[in-house]
Amino acid sequence: MALKVLGISTSPRRGGNSDLLLREALSGAEQARATVEYLRLCDYRIEGCRACYDCSATGDCSTRDDYQTILGKMLEADRLIFAAPVFFMAVPAQAKLLIDRGQCLWVRQTVLHKPLFEPKRDRRGLIIAVGGSRGKKQFDCVRQPIQSCFEYMEVDCVGSLCVNQVDDKGAILKRPDALQEANRLGRMLADADARLPSRPIRIEMF
Repeated sequence: MALKVLGISTSPRRGGNSDLLLREALSGAEQARATVEYLRLCDYRIEGCRACYDCSATGDCSTRDDYQTILGKMLEADRLIFAAPVFFMAVPAQAKLLIDRGQCLWVRQTVLHKPLFEPKRDRRGLIIAVGGSRGKKQFDCVRQPIQSCFEYMEVDCVGSLCVNQVDDKGAILKRPDALQEANRLGRMLADADARLPSRPIRIEMF
């Protein structure tokens, strides 16, 4: 059975650089015969976590909006690709809203001790990030919250692709090396027979 790969674009800019890399990664996954789905986060309405702790009883979020729809897609997928631009040394607000709403899943694991899947599924994730500055540290503050998201989603992070000095819309199209790498990683992610790496692969293109 073909793997299901969900790509989540968190950029507020439609057709932005992280968005284009994500689409190339999904193209690679499709070439590997996976079933792919693209999701643009800005097309959905998600409120912030209210810290109401209603989830402490059931592990479910009581705020009703589009989060439940996105969560369903994330739980159904075998593979996740999370793409984000760097905004002031962090993920954009849209991405942070989604990550924070995962508090209910964190509660399920650490408070209620209820795994998401029984038996455990082979779920893997990839991080794609672009930044406009020259700095290398800008990507640390992007990888960390997304990796935390993967952890409470019971997703093993296989690696990340980070490209700096990419700012103007469409500038990534002048970086065929980055596009090729995104395609390769997408194919790798969708390979059901590929072994899980012992540690996440970090590809940084500066």
